[in-house]
Amino acid sequence: MLRIAVQSKGRLYDETMMLLEEAGIKLNKAKRTLLLSAKDFPVEVLFLRDDDIPQSVANGTADVGIVGENEYVEKGSEANLIKRLGFSKCRLSLAIPKDEEYNGVEWFNGKTIATSYPGILKTYLQEKGIQANTHVITGSVEIAPGIGLADAIFDIVSSGSTLVSNQLKEVEVVMPSEALLIGTKGLSAEKREILDELLFRFEAIQMAEGKKYVLLNAPKDKLDEIIEVLPGMKSPTVTPLANGEWVSVQSVIAEKHFWEIIGKLKSLGAEGILVLPIEKMIL
Repeated sequence: MLRIAVQSKGRLYDETMMLLEEAGIKLNKAKRTLLLSAKDFPVEVLFLRDDDIPQSVANGTADVGIVGENEYVEKGSEANLIKRLGFSKCRLSLAIPKDEEYNGVEWFNGKTIATSYPGILKTYLQEKGIQANTHVITGSVEIAPGIGLADAIFDIVSSGSTLVSNQLKEVEVVMPSEALLIGTKGLSAEKREILDELLFRFEAIQMAEGKKYVLLNAPKDKLDEIIEVLPGMKSPTVTPLANGEWVSVQSVIAEKHFWEIIGKLKSLGAEGILVLPIEKMIL
């Protein structure tokens, strides 16, 4: 049985549970408890505070954990980084009152900065040669300047709306952050096998992100040009149709180039274009 530590609430919890469900990890229904087992897969999920996950994985209380990079770096954990998961993306940034004039990081000399991440902040300030005071807060860091506790803040920023609502502006991005899969050292062969299967499922889900499956009918004399527009993972699949002058073409395209590619296909005479979502992709 592989034990996975996950955040007990919040945005990272929601996205982690979606990932586990897409990977076929369905938890046995019960009143909210600290530990839940999965159906038909040898995994159990341990619900913890996000800042407890790195140490719990490092000391072997959990075998692996899904945690924000911000917490992993802040705790200086000895847990191994196994995989970047690509969701819950945000950044750790310095922010100051919006009416302050800002000409560079030297602004922070002699200032007091409120944060929940004193370790990362200390390292950054030392690298920049800045002498500033740190006021450690757990909770609503963004209110600190408004109530006179600090001159600035160092905190997680996603959309930036929280900064705006507290009359703050982001002035320095210190580090990006995303969800990480971390693991304890010295997993047994049995647990490593379970983890490998879990990683295989996660990667199949990640491969499908931002991709669309496209099927279309194309004139045979335009096939070479269409193939240049529509590269697949290796090359498009081409199937003859009853009408010998036409073929069916199937491929995978990146969603960010979708409309550009569709426009080129239409100009080359493609018809009957069908676009389907992809849940998982296995190479």
